[in-house]
Amino acid sequence: MATDVFNSKGLAIQAQKKILGKMASKSIATALIDDTSSNVLDELYRVTKEYTQNKKEAEKIIKNLIKTVIKLAILYRNNQFNQEEIILMEKFKKKVHQLAKTVVSFHQVDYTFDRIFLSKLLNDCRDLLHQIIQRHLTSKSHGRVNNVFDHFSDCEFLAALYNPFGPYKSHLQKLCDGVNKMLDDGNI
Repeated sequence: MATDVFNSKGLAIQAQKKILGKMASKSIATALIDDTSSNVLDELYRVTKEYTQNKKEAEKIIKNLIKTVIKLAILYRNNQFNQEEIILMEKFKKKVHQLAKTVVSFHQVDYTFDRIFLSKLLNDCRDLLHQIIQRHLTSKSHGRVNNVFDHFSDCEFLAALYNPFGPYKSHLQKLCDGVNKMLDDGNI
């Protein structure tokens, strides 16, 4: 027997996801995140644009990243996760923290960079994220997650980014400075 139950909280969360998803842009991102995170996103955009030689593609990847983070935050802040998803979320947070420390360490310590290891860490984050959002977000959102992680976990991209003699050296320095500050501030 089907019952029509009006759920205002569910409706409000759905509306938040939809509105913020539509409005995901640099101005919204800067209103919702701190300066350091915004600077890291800006640097990710610049290095992506230079690497892909495609402004539109770079904008899409960063916009998809912002939309995913915003939707995940809305779900988390509104207690939408069940116990299993909360456990997965904690694993995801730890994995992202490990990823951040690895990104910085590979930059700071000469001859430690391992693109396969870094790509695997990124893909582990992707897999956890897909499990967390499975019940909550659409296949379009899952596609956005893949778009972001396909780019950043690409071994050729990572090799180019970490090439000590390559054109992305200053981008990597700024990225790592920002990620390091986020780690120090406990934001990642």
